[in-house]
Amino acid sequence: MSLFVKKPLGQLLAQAADTGHGLKRTLGPGNLIALGVGAIIGAGLFVRTAAASAEAAGPAVTISFIIAAVGCVFAGLCYAEFAAMIPIAGSAYTYAYATLGEIVAWIIGWALIMEYALGATTVSISWSEYLNKLLGGAIPYKWCHSPFEHIHQVTGAAIAQFPPDLAGTAKQGVLMLSDRQFDGLTPHLHDLVTSYSGCMNLPSILILLLLSALLIKGTAESAFVNSLIVILKVAIVLVFIAVGWGFMNPANHHPYYIPDGMPGHEGFFKHGIPGILGGASIVFFAFIGFDAVSTAAQEAKNPKKDMPIGILGSLVVCTILYILFSYVLTGVANWKEFALQGKEASVAYAINTYMTGYHWLATAVTIAILLGFSSVILVMLLGQSRVFYSMANDGLLPKVFSDLHPKFRTPYKSNMILFLFAGLFAAFIPESIAGDLTSFGTLFAFVLVSAGVLVMRKSDPDVERPFRAPWVPVIPILGIVVCGGMIIALDVHTLMAAFSWMALGLVVYFLYSKKHSKLQKG
Repeated sequence: MSLFVKKPLGQLLAQAADTGHGLKRTLGPGNLIALGVGAIIGAGLFVRTAAASAEAAGPAVTISFIIAAVGCVFAGLCYAEFAAMIPIAGSAYTYAYATLGEIVAWIIGWALIMEYALGATTVSISWSEYLNKLLGGAIPYKWCHSPFEHIHQVTGAAIAQFPPDLAGTAKQGVLMLSDRQFDGLTPHLHDLVTSYSGCMNLPSILILLLLSALLIKGTAESAFVNSLIVILKVAIVLVFIAVGWGFMNPANHHPYYIPDGMPGHEGFFKHGIPGILGGASIVFFAFIGFDAVSTAAQEAKNPKKDMPIGILGSLVVCTILYILFSYVLTGVANWKEFALQGKEASVAYAINTYMTGYHWLATAVTIAILLGFSSVILVMLLGQSRVFYSMANDGLLPKVFSDLHPKFRTPYKSNMILFLFAGLFAAFIPESIAGDLTSFGTLFAFVLVSAGVLVMRKSDPDVERPFRAPWVPVIPILGIVVCGGMIIALDVHTLMAAFSWMALGLVVYFLYSKKHSKLQKG
């Protein structure tokens, strides 16, 4: 059969109606919004805000968030139409199978591994770093870093054992060694440095294990825990906004964007009105995650009504929080200070420097970041296991990925395998390798879902659409253009790695998936 054979819409709808043997429908609109907010609000709120402000937009980062949100809405409206019309687990993979054909569905399913599995892995590594920060560095370096992260970094009293020319270069009690300096050390000093080298990232394995076990226990239980996490971290964000409002200095918002001629901002998208657009491209990735709501469509109680609410509602809630948070942060501290203090520590810096009497809030922000990471990992693991579940049901992956627990009716074997994959990656691979691949997988999914709406409107114009994306074809085309442009803007190394991963996916498809595809077998 053709590589572009499409899964009949009637077959998908029949799957959705089979509530007795498939996934358990336990999620209401509030759970779905919480899933979206849980996936979106992570460290992006605390880190991307300062990064966009310092690098491109200045105080006008608030407008950058609005522009980025509009770009997400284009894709979000398309997701909402599909999720209400085809309430099946699998998200963009399922939608592509019904509109663009099997080979395209396989490609997007394979790409989603970069978004969900690698996304969960990357965030778990960051979770480990922030946990150690909260504990004051109590976890030894070797047990919270990859073995490929050779220390070349020595702290504390050990610096005194190094020659004066090296020890004198230590900054803030940290000695960084180049590869040449590291190789030239005496055996004693070499062993000393090696003792600081990474061995295994145990905290990242621990959080992946706990959240995987929670997902196996049940979607309703996972959604409940996620809702608690969302309430706590949103409460901390609201406290910062409410308290910080009284410490804002109006002078920090003037001029509202970075003026011409500012040193270090010579690029076209680094200052002025274009800088606001440059800031939008930075903060866009703080919105990644709302599409994960669509992977839970088969577990929604009333997907025709609730899925659009969950997808678009979470976008609205997060956009409002982002705008208010960025306005207060750039009002409390001047945007120029973020680059000097380090963007990752910008919120804590603003609190400790300008918000007298509220030093405890800096610790609360670190806790909010940890909570944010936890809910992001939870939703990413949920999304990936549901994509695997759908692909296995179609025969494109081994049946083990679609086996449901006899009591909990969750794809428990898929969650176990996913934990092993993500856990090994998190334990032994540095965060930098996995980083931007997550963005590629997300944007690629956005492009294909937007294209799928255009195709489905022509191929099946009369099918019931409980939710219709407005202004078609304008909205889907804008989604394709905006997201496609951001893919092109990714760095060359990320694109090369992504295309290598996609090439590997095609090899797997032709060696295994095409032969076992239920549609190909007729």
